[in-house]
Amino acid sequence: MTEFLLVVLSGVAAGALNAIGGGGTFVALPALVAFGTPPVVANAMARVALVPGAVASAWVYRRDLVPVGPTTTKALTATSVLGGGVGAGLVLLLPASAFTVAAPWLLAFATLTLAFGRPLSRALSSATGRPVGMSSRAVLTAQFCLAVYGGYFGGAVGILMVALWNVGLGLDAAVSNPMRVGQLAAIFFSASVLFLVASDALRAPLVLTAMLAGAVAGGVAGAHLARRLPAWLLRSVVLATAVIMTVLYFLRG
Repeated sequence: MTEFLLVVLSGVAAGALNAIGGGGTFVALPALVAFGTPPVVANAMARVALVPGAVASAWVYRRDLVPVGPTTTKALTATSVLGGGVGAGLVLLLPASAFTVAAPWLLAFATLTLAFGRPLSRALSSATGRPVGMSSRAVLTAQFCLAVYGGYFGGAVGILMVALWNVGLGLDAAVSNPMRVGQLAAIFFSASVLFLVASDALRAPLVLTAMLAGAVAGGVAGAHLARRLPAWLLRSVVLATAVIMTVLYFLRG
């Protein structure tokens, strides 16, 4: 019962983290592994468990969504769904070692981009004499690549998205947070559909249900909290989450 309660609380923490700043996978995945779930199965289960929480958070944020550059929300979401499905397919076909090695460096890059993206964007704009901005095709191409990563591994894909939009489009991290959550839900949704059909994600239904319920509660609470935070504080939370997750992932090594 104690372990079961810890899984629920891990789900709450993961759902809240995803809603506020990202990094929920880094809570959900170790919790499932600690419960005795094989890592590959835990990876699939974490993705499935966090989908309802991400959807619940996206619903809370629905009135705060802003377009990402010149692309439409529908096109961005469709790209996320497609990329998430491709990434989940890779989980079933390829070893995770390549992404495991690359993940800390991707996180470090994302953290530096979040920290210095806005000054860099302003400097580039000043140097070129025009606003820095990615084309619609560039935004969708980059989003597809991130969605593939999110479907395959999922760790900090939301942080990477915010970093990309920040430096490539000058989009503030606080302003883009609702869209980040919405795209996270889209990526996890398509990945979860494939995992439910073709993996052992349902091998421990009680554990999965416990984490799923916790993630929904945490996702709703986290989204309501994030909507009330000042923009500067939300930016700080996102950046602090990125720094902590990067350090932990390098230590995990």
